[in-house]
Amino acid sequence: MIIILYKYKIPTKREWLISVILIVLFGFTLLSLIFSTSLVQGGSMSPTLQDGDKVIFNKAIYFLEEPSRGDIVVIKKPVKNYVKRIIGLPNEVIEVKENDLYINGESYNQNFLEEGRDNIYEFGPITIPEESYFVMGDNRDISIDSRNGLGFITKEEIIGRSELILFPFEDIGQTR
Repeated sequence: MIIILYKYKIPTKREWLISVILIVLFGFTLLSLIFSTSLVQGGSMSPTLQDGDKVIFNKAIYFLEEPSRGDIVVIKKPVKNYVKRIIGLPNEVIEVKENDLYINGESYNQNFLEEGRDNIYEFGPITIPEESYFVMGDNRDISIDSRNGLGFITKEEIIGRSELILFPFEDIGQTR
């Protein structure tokens, strides 16, 4: 039986430390390019998100795919960022009548709304411009959104899609 011994150098403590520091720095850099956090301010996304919730959002997702109806997104505006749900896509017709949401003339089931919450007032019909989105908060009666202040949202204004509630710890989970 032949035993072959390989000559190798055992890394020093300094080399291990440098390797660990480089791995951690690379990991944080990669994560900061893809994920970030945002603080929910106000109750406009209740019951899905509450005032004070800290959410992790994916900044890279919309380089790979287009925003979809139902996505909860972080929107960058000059004064502050907003967290809202995408309701309407480019070239669709949005209308709220008799407390029901209609998209292209068909009633849309809003299972994310709290029972008994209404759209509070009638709206539209309005056609969403090409390359724009229509967003609303889940708490329609207090939300500033595409109906009453934010207007249509462009893809460039969307920072990312909310993925996870990070804080408070008892509410940790996916945002959908």
